Amino acid sequence: MKNLMKLFALTFLTVTLFSACSKDDDPADNDLFVGTYTGSINYTSGDVSKSNDEGTVRVVKVGNNYNFIFSDDIPDLKGVKFMKDENSVISVGNDESKYIRITASSLTIAFTKDGQVWTANASR
Repeated sequence: MKNLMKLFALTFLTVTLFSACSKDDDPADNDLFVGTYTGSINYTSGDVSKSNDEGTVRVVKVGNNYNFIFSDDIPDLKGVKFMKDENSVISVGNDESKYIRITASSLTIAFTKDGQVWTANASR
């Protein structure tokens, strides 16, 4: 009887561990892309131009929106809405002037708003 209980407990533990470690976990359902990305960042507004090939962008989720906090005194992008696209998220209203794509390992920004232009090609 003890061996049967041990076998049952071992089987239960094995099933529990395998179901808890699912590889089907979609990063777009999680906050895997929240964090700091390092790479080329640029900002232009009128006569002001700032860039850094080793700058950082910190991605912060606030409710259902995202904020992008840039290094090097570049103004932040706040309140950007996203939609799910396979294993990434893409900004809502994305077109040539408002494109942001985030994956678990990369960040691409080509965003224009009110005469200001932000670009980033970064990874972590």
